[in-house]
Amino acid sequence: GLLTAAISGETFASPSIDAVLAAIVQVTGPKGCLLIIKNYTGDRLNFTLAAQKARSIYGLQVETVIVKDDVATSAERGICGTLFVHKVAGAMSEEGKSLADIKTQVDQVILDSVSLGVSMSVVRRLKAK
Repeated sequence: GLLTAAISGETFASPSIDAVLAAIVQVTGPKGCLLIIKNYTGDRLNFTLAAQKARSIYGLQVETVIVKDDVATSAERGICGTLFVHKVAGAMSEEGKSLADIKTQVDQVILDSVSLGVSMSVVRRLKAK
């Protein structure tokens, strides 16, 4: 149904365009590929460019969505709402829905999702010794 691949970069860094492209090429089947991107600058840039390359070089059907549910900051990061995007896209994929239909529904889930991170205590930063 979903999450055939997960691509991560180094700590606090986005994966490279080549890493994302390699995963897209490896897992994309005849029905296409949906990239679920969290709203971080490097992720938006690298995943979007990899999707464009996959379309132009390999002729693959690739769509992207950007999750941006965090209402605590103006950055609108993708946090907890990503879970619902994965669940809806996965269920629709299992039902055999088209990539276009999945993207349309997931776009609505993104619009309807809001998250707010709350801490129950102060954050203690560890100092290097």
